[in-house]
Amino acid sequence: MKRGKKYLAALEKIEPNKKHTLEEAVSKLKEIAFAKFDETVELTMWLGVDPRKADQLVRGTIVLPHGLGGAAKKVVVIAQGDKIREAQEAGADEAGGDDIVEKIKGGWLDFDALIATPDMM
Repeated sequence: MKRGKKYLAALEKIEPNKKHTLEEAVSKLKEIAFAKFDETVELTMWLGVDPRKADQLVRGTIVLPHGLGGAAKKVVVIAQGDKIREAQEAGADEAGGDDIVEKIKGGWLDFDALIATPDMM
């Protein structure tokens, strides 16, 4: 497979099969990064445990400092009548009719997605 110049330059800075501390690995990743976006990183750890033995099972959870990137979106629905109630039951953060339209005209934009029923378009 043909590889680009930036990929090959980054590959030259890596020592195969060398073990790194977490700090060294993160530093090296930042040094060789060449994409113009936040890249995905895969972490593999050898813990030296035998998963067939009950006393050596490793289980746990962690909380990432910045979440998983899928932050909750604030959804606003513009509708009339029963559709407002349906939107609220479906989990809309705010639902309404002309009152929502007037808030938006006034400069309120504190939402991520706006959904309007056809009769309100």
